[in-house]
Amino acid sequence: MIHSKLLDNNENNNLNFSQNLYKGACVKIKNSNKTFQVIGLNIGKEICWVREWPFACNSKKTFALEISQITLQTFCSNNSSEKLSNFKI
Repeated sequence: MIHSKLLDNNENNNLNFSQNLYKGACVKIKNSNKTFQVIGLNIGKEICWVREWPFACNSKKTFALEISQITLQTFCSNNSSEKLSNFKI
């Protein structure tokens, strides 16, 4: 079963969402149809670092993103999670 959480644009929901965001979570972001994985968090500054999911082992393309830019949080698919199990995040 795939679980997801949709965000509203009000501050209260964004604060609650940022408290539930975790390293390793897969997310969707504004202005993109791609899935990204959270690889780092700074809740105090409301910033996270993400990379495209599934990722290529030879790719190190990560970028910082304001947590408010996340529109959907979902679990990574089982196939992609198996690939990830061989790597440290």
